[in-house]
Amino acid sequence: MTLEVIEVETAPNPTAAIIILHGLGADGNDFVPVAQELDLARVGPVRFVFPHGPTRPVTINGGYVMRAWYDIFGTELGPGGTKREDEAGLRASQALVDGLIADQRARGIQADRIVLAGFSQGCAMTFMAGLRHPERLAGLLGMSGYLPLAATTAAERSAANASVPIFQAHGRADPVIALERATASRDALLALGYPVEWHEYPMPHSVCPQEIVDMNRWLVKVLAT
Repeated sequence: MTLEVIEVETAPNPTAAIIILHGLGADGNDFVPVAQELDLARVGPVRFVFPHGPTRPVTINGGYVMRAWYDIFGTELGPGGTKREDEAGLRASQALVDGLIADQRARGIQADRIVLAGFSQGCAMTFMAGLRHPERLAGLLGMSGYLPLAATTAAERSAANASVPIFQAHGRADPVIALERATASRDALLALGYPVEWHEYPMPHSVCPQEIVDMNRWLVKVLAT
């Protein structure tokens, strides 16, 4: 499967790419307005890539078919009393995200000039795919999400991305993904040696203006030549 995408270029012949993965039930259009608020002139020409995720029944929503990178089972617990995760769905979408990166590579953008970003489920996929990607990426940007399959990350992570810069942001009043789950993910990443720049904001499951300012500064830092 290949994903349909929306592409926006800040100028001809982009030398960097930012792939932004949407959240549950949204599509690639969701983060186009946010990207348009960024000022990346210091980076040079940038290609934004906004994929439309696959559609699937989502258990927690009564099996309703919607765009979702993986299924969410709700309150079911797996082995060891941990929340059960859709490992098959996560791994299938990891392959799709790897395909998005490969497409940018084939079009002349170096891996270390590609930032993988995402919101909520898209954040989970950013960490899932980015930490395992075999080529060094410019950075991983996670908004209002968490680290999926945390127990397998140490064994499966790529040596090439062992020190990839990570921006992680979350709302203190998030009713969808609790702040505690996000901070646990942050702590797990820090324990593995990743340089995580952590931000939290007085917001629910959303994006706020100060977050966009902070993301802008971080993107310039990891992409400016």
